[in-house]
Amino acid sequence: MKTELFDFYLPPELIAQVPAETRSASRLLVHERATGRVEHRRFSDIVEYFAPGDLLILNSSKVIPARIFTEATDRETGGAEILFIKTLGAGRFEAMVRPGRKFKPGRRHLLPGGCQVEVDEILDSGLRVLHTVDGRDPVVVFREAGQMPLPPYITSRESSPERYQTVYSNVEGSIAAPTAGLHFDEQVFSELKKRQVKTAEVILHVGLGTFKPIEAENLDEHRMHSEVFYVPEETAALFRQTRAAGGRIWACGTTSVRTLESAVTEDGSLRTGWQSTACFIKPGYQFRAVDCFITNFHLPRSTLIVLVAAFCGRERVLSLYDEAVKNRYRFYSFGDSMVII
Repeated sequence: MKTELFDFYLPPELIAQVPAETRSASRLLVHERATGRVEHRRFSDIVEYFAPGDLLILNSSKVIPARIFTEATDRETGGAEILFIKTLGAGRFEAMVRPGRKFKPGRRHLLPGGCQVEVDEILDSGLRVLHTVDGRDPVVVFREAGQMPLPPYITSRESSPERYQTVYSNVEGSIAAPTAGLHFDEQVFSELKKRQVKTAEVILHVGLGTFKPIEAENLDEHRMHSEVFYVPEETAALFRQTRAAGGRIWACGTTSVRTLESAVTEDGSLRTGWQSTACFIKPGYQFRAVDCFITNFHLPRSTLIVLVAAFCGRERVLSLYDEAVKNRYRFYSFGDSMVII
């Protein structure tokens, strides 16, 4: 399929710069696949669409303050940007950098707090492999000295960095938030519990595989970056029990969908433990693990909108996005939500 088939016009003023005043006060577009029904609600109303015995699966990965600006030691080093991508062990890590000319192999850069990093190699993708000179864990370095890596379309710095974390995040490793979960708060979880809805967690550390744009003309030419994920034994057990009892599996966010669809086996169970995935879910894919899907409104020509189109059809998802634009929904990371049932 042509990448241009997943393009749409979005008025710039609909790109949310700050989150809703309270998490669950964001708007919710509800789409029921079987009937084609569309409803406009508040996110707090989502509990009404769950049934007793359903299982909600969330990605509990936590965002690292992954962006750092180097300090000057000479005219070639200061003010350069390093965006942490993933750790490689033994103090080594992969990163996006700019300007690239300042990151040649062997060059050292001073980070806030006094840590030095050295460039080891330039990958074919343009990414750099660096290491901390003193051998420190780069995740710790970025946690102490980095900034929250808000997407470039969010230019406002009015909101607290904590609003770019889900309330249930607990395992550091992502360089972007699993944003569908930003709408959940303790009140929603309390109401779900009253309705006898179970929740479970997986971990997918969001990296380039999630947010790298599709630059190829055709979808089949796009190559996903690998991302690591984890499925706990408890989650696999709840998944198995829910399926056996006829309950539905709800996935919160594209990262949870990709995790579950990557972990599901031929017999319908989930493989547990740490794994990796580079799966690109696009129209024609047969879903085996997910029944209902909570997601935000995504960028045009992105792997995320393609995944949503795989779940409910390309023409349908573009129609839903057109409906959202007409009704002045807020888009992207701090924007409103959609649920596909």
